Amino acid sequence: MNTVFSSRLLFVLAVLAPVILALRPGNVDAQARQPQRPSTPTSEKEKMNAWTVGLAGGLLEGAPIRLAAEIARVVDDGPNMHVLPIVTRGATENLNSLLYLRGVDMAIINSDALEEYKIQVPEIQRRITYLLNLFPSELHIFVRPEIESLQDLVGKKVNFNTMGTAAAYSGPLIFSRLGINVEKTFIPHQVALEQMRKGEMAAVLFITSKPVDAFVRGRWEPGFKFLPVNYESKFEDYYLPAELGASEYPNLIKQGERVSTIAVPTVLVAFNWPVKSNRYQRVARFTDYLFSRIDRLQAPGFDPKWKSINLTATVPGLARFSAAQEWLDSQARRARASP
Repeated sequence: MNTVFSSRLLFVLAVLAPVILALRPGNVDAQARQPQRPSTPTSEKEKMNAWTVGLAGGLLEGAPIRLAAEIARVVDDGPNMHVLPIVTRGATENLNSLLYLRGVDMAIINSDALEEYKIQVPEIQRRITYLLNLFPSELHIFVRPEIESLQDLVGKKVNFNTMGTAAAYSGPLIFSRLGINVEKTFIPHQVALEQMRKGEMAAVLFITSKPVDAFVRGRWEPGFKFLPVNYESKFEDYYLPAELGASEYPNLIKQGERVSTIAVPTVLVAFNWPVKSNRYQRVARFTDYLFSRIDRLQAPGFDPKWKSINLTATVPGLARFSAAQEWLDSQARRARASP
């Protein structure tokens, strides 16, 4: 009887072992549980999924999802490569999607999103790698005439756009580093700009690529302006120095003058898959297609920001995806070998 009981117990444990392992706290990472090397695709369903990658973009109204859609148009190669741009809660949430959502291989993030993960995911810089430094999103601090300096904003209402946007995440982080305590609001910028005109809002903070349409087309009374922000050592970990000029905002900046500011790099990153895994191979093929076809993205019909892309530009604090580095090294060797 004991022998029968023991045999049944062993059988039950054998059946439940995979379930128990799957529920262990160390296995909560959805990405880590992805199948590494599926069998050679045979069915139509398997063929469709074999070379499909998920790219977390952002909010439907934001620039990152538009860039993701443009990438998909250029990289798509029928059954050989299929890119799925994914609408998410925002570029600042994309890192979370990349770490924990199944089917997400890559994401477009703001570089300072890493700050939030320093405590909850200490090894974050080993979990993700970057493919491409896409473009900088400049900080615009637009203020009413009576505001002359950042210190004048202390205790006053400053709008950081709606939650999920770059301004809503990076703005408070930047103000904290500047030591400026303000009354934060998170309403649509169009509403906040009207409140500024009435004197109900002291400033609005945009973090996006210049020029911003609201400042180019909007008519503003004399004295409305951008405040300068100097690039200092406190910004060296995630940010870049930048400027706003009369060529971008002729109605707000005098000819020949420039306003110093900082920029948040927008980065295309990937989960750090094991090199021999199927998911790594998918991202590697994606990288080859994207880098080889970057000139198509710089043609008319695509976002003008693609024209300023530098494939070799680095990202502070992150290692480059190894297949991307191999592609760049290969191109460099060809250039040296050519007469």
